[in-house]
Amino acid sequence: MSPHITSTVPLREVPIWALLERELFDVLDAAWRRFAERYGEPDGRLRYSGKMHGRDGADDFYEPFFNWPTLYRLGGSADVLQAAKHHWEGVTRQLTEYGFVHDEYELGYDWFHQGESLSLFLGICAADPSDQTFRDRAHRFAGLYLPGSPTGNYDPTTRTIVAPHTGSGGPRPGVGEDWNEYSADQAGMEIYGLPLHDVPGIASWEDLRTPGAAARMGAAMQARMGRGDSVVNLVATTLAVNAWLYDHDERYSAWVLDYIDAWRERTADAGILPDNVGPSGTVGELHGGAWYGGHYGWTWPHGLHTIANAATVASLNTVILTRETMRLDLVRGLLETVLEHAAVLDRIAARGSLGPGWADRLGADDATEELLVPYRHGPEGWFDYHPVPIAPVMWLNWVGDDVRDRRLLERIRGSSTSRWDAVRWFHDKEEQGHEAPWLEYLDGRNPDYPENALTMAIGQVLHRLALIDESPAEPQDGDIHFWQRLNPVVTEVLTQLITGAPPAIYYGGLSFARVSISDLRRSRPGLPPQTAALVRSATDNELVVELLNLGDEAETVRLQAGAFAEDRWDRAQFDVASPGYPGDPHRYAIPSVATNSEEIPVQGPNLSVTLQPRTRISLTLSVTRRAYTATHVPVHSNQENS
Repeated sequence: MSPHITSTVPLREVPIWALLERELFDVLDAAWRRFAERYGEPDGRLRYSGKMHGRDGADDFYEPFFNWPTLYRLGGSADVLQAAKHHWEGVTRQLTEYGFVHDEYELGYDWFHQGESLSLFLGICAADPSDQTFRDRAHRFAGLYLPGSPTGNYDPTTRTIVAPHTGSGGPRPGVGEDWNEYSADQAGMEIYGLPLHDVPGIASWEDLRTPGAAARMGAAMQARMGRGDSVVNLVATTLAVNAWLYDHDERYSAWVLDYIDAWRERTADAGILPDNVGPSGTVGELHGGAWYGGHYGWTWPHGLHTIANAATVASLNTVILTRETMRLDLVRGLLETVLEHAAVLDRIAARGSLGPGWADRLGADDATEELLVPYRHGPEGWFDYHPVPIAPVMWLNWVGDDVRDRRLLERIRGSSTSRWDAVRWFHDKEEQGHEAPWLEYLDGRNPDYPENALTMAIGQVLHRLALIDESPAEPQDGDIHFWQRLNPVVTEVLTQLITGAPPAIYYGGLSFARVSISDLRRSRPGLPPQTAALVRSATDNELVVELLNLGDEAETVRLQAGAFAEDRWDRAQFDVASPGYPGDPHRYAIPSVATNSEEIPVQGPNLSVTLQPRTRISLTLSVTRRAYTATHVPVHSNQENS
């Protein structure tokens, strides 16, 4: 049995953050039901009478539900998990009918979009690892990429995923019918520019208007970007790690580490993480020897945004498997490289392909100056300058304790003219972007973050509900991004405050946590009703968390160290009430609450806490990171799980 503590400190006053946290759970419970009722069919599919165009689109049907399992794991209503499963099943049948899914998995598409599709599935596996059907699916999907798979997605000789578009149907040639021509009439793509910069006769966007130019560019894309390995394929490793977390099958871990190490070796040879590997296993084989030019690579369309996410997902996957952080160099190296070309610049919104989104995140106007780095590279060198992405640096610091990463984060913070403590009122589909004020809070420089962030999160839900009220019941033909813009479930702030972790990387990342709270009375993950939790600080060897019970019934919670029971609580220090409250009933003055501190050894991944009615407890937990083998299967004792 795990050690047990009982809260004894009475609630003399209820903190605003706790009330806001409970309010957010309440509005989310109403919001997801509203969304499901308005846009879902009885069998779980999305209401849509239009057609599917090209290869793109499977991700857009899963994305509106991507964080619903996360809400359940945090303490959302019990039936939100069943709703998430119901919609996964319904959407999968719907996409099978459209020809986008075969045997319950994407027929074949790039891993930038497959990562987006996968978030809902990964969340379900983590929320309910006892579901045998999803467990079987996890193994079956991971098997699509193992050496020897009949799909032929992976070549163990070249250590490559053999095409940018792969899936249950095996490698699919080219980059899709959408790009048989790359035309200047595709106005939405002009901001991204030319996919390839060395096609004869096409040196500018206007050159695409020359007769035959669009077809020549399209043919070059199909031939050169549609074959061989692409750097975003690193995200495919998440399928194998997700399956490994169930039963530690070494086939999965061996493949993941070998495949990622192949990319690390190519990085060492090129001096930077390349974006393409040719059919024979050589970097630059289809691009004149260049390390750039691949599909979703350094040249087109998003550059660092896509590559940093893929590298971070893959690196974090190796930490799960090995408990070691050495392979984080895959992320650190590319950030250090672009920082060599940094410049302090203004007009953030007008610069490059992602400028408007960055301006919203930073609250920047044309005069705001920030340290910008190049996101893309072509034959003329580096271009497309944007602010340094905080999230990859945050992950380096969150998962490890390397002084280089701390210095990297401090360099970015020190160069910024934006207020890092400001909570910007914006919401994008990734459910991220508020890293800076949260990091300031953990460092003790932003004490009001919980109240401000929870208020903002409630505002996000209310805004989405207002949009739902004014939107039609289904989108027009082809508007398959309609639903993700309206998903009213927001979990970024709850994840930060309750688990002490950033949200999962939207593009195929697994969910991490410093502490995972479960409701023992109801035998489920998440906070019990009428309780609240707040991680106040988190260092590599210590976590401070506060728990409150606002209700009239005692609740017992389990605090698990890590998302996968991979960490170990060593000792727990906590406050206990001294005699004297509520005091003499004949006195009108309300006495203060005096407390003492106690400490107990834990030496395991679990600690249980009974929260008496209307009490609170603050715990300082000393922790050893990655003491045990990570697992999806809950650990119910303090015996080692390795």
